[in-house]
Amino acid sequence: MKILLLSFYYPPDLCAGSFRAAALVEALREVGGGTATIDVMTTRPNRYASHAATPAADVETVSGVTIRRFDLPPHQSGIADQMRAYRSYAKGVWRTTRGQKWDVVVATSSRLMTAALGAEVAKRAKARFYLDLRDLFTDTASGLFGAMPMRVALPALRWLERRTLKIADRVNVVSPGFVPYLTQVAQRHDCRVFTNGIDEVFLSREFDKPDAGPSVPRLIVYAGNIGDGQGLHRILPEAARAMAGLAHFRLIGDGGRRAELEESLAAAGTTNVTLLPPVPRESLFEHYREADALFLHLNHHEAFQKVLPSKIFEYAATGKPIVAGVAGCAARFLREEVPGTSLFAPCDSTGMVEAVASLADMPARFDRSSFRAKFARRRIMKAMAEDILDLAAPG
Repeated sequence: MKILLLSFYYPPDLCAGSFRAAALVEALREVGGGTATIDVMTTRPNRYASHAATPAADVETVSGVTIRRFDLPPHQSGIADQMRAYRSYAKGVWRTTRGQKWDVVVATSSRLMTAALGAEVAKRAKARFYLDLRDLFTDTASGLFGAMPMRVALPALRWLERRTLKIADRVNVVSPGFVPYLTQVAQRHDCRVFTNGIDEVFLSREFDKPDAGPSVPRLIVYAGNIGDGQGLHRILPEAARAMAGLAHFRLIGDGGRRAELEESLAAAGTTNVTLLPPVPRESLFEHYREADALFLHLNHHEAFQKVLPSKIFEYAATGKPIVAGVAGCAARFLREEVPGTSLFAPCDSTGMVEAVASLADMPARFDRSSFRAKFARRRIMKAMAEDILDLAAPG
């Protein structure tokens, strides 16, 4: 059985899509035993410009998995740069897959183009197509990108989205909040929901603080992208200034709004925010250990009411209190599944100050053993791999 996986991100890139793709490959290899040959087509590390120099071979084969990485032109987080990068990736994949056959093509996609590319490759190879949808690109784009070129492009992107969803033999979504949207735009009533999960490296770690008791000011850590979707530039300057002496924020990451965030923090006169570049997971574990609480925020857009951020699973695994400015599906999930979460409305700086103040009444650590068992990535990816192999099986 031959399987092709298309993922724009793959280790050693540092992002949710990379970690998910690697876990899926491992699950396919494990569930498929010796019967599955897996080809992965991805890019050289590019999630963050500050991490793009990480060494990665053009082609490597390990345990029946062949990984091919394509070079991309230099790019940042702008739409034009991203379009050039995806065009380069698509050209490499299209050229390399010509004349080849697979039983199933799997595309894991946060942006629409990897999904659409997977659909076309599957059609040409006469293969089944399994789509793992990590974001609703056109839904998000319609709210976030108001520039005229994007507004003009949206009808074409929506047409491409519907076509891709209809070509797919099976569709998985990482958030239950996506299901109504897919039912509406593509009449898909059979979506799977294999969410993100907790990687084994988190399940095998302890995250207790090196010294006992919460610090004052409390250290609150954020790790992840710093872009429009997170909206940190819209809330943190004012909220952090109001919490001087009470909380110190350590932000670890990069993205299209980092420069604006730095400028806004300086203009607000904040002295209790430290920004660090992306770090490998081994270093990230230490930052989590030192934290009194972990911080999550999504911008105030209707599209984000449907999402379930992968960061929730990572944060929850530490047992640390979580301060989260989210709404909709993410807020419901945190209330129902993750004890020790203090919620506030997105972009509400007063609400954020109150949520941080509530940490004083919380223990330093919460027992989330049932959550860790339920959402272990290995268990979720094993079920998803079985679903993919079932689709690929003859007859």
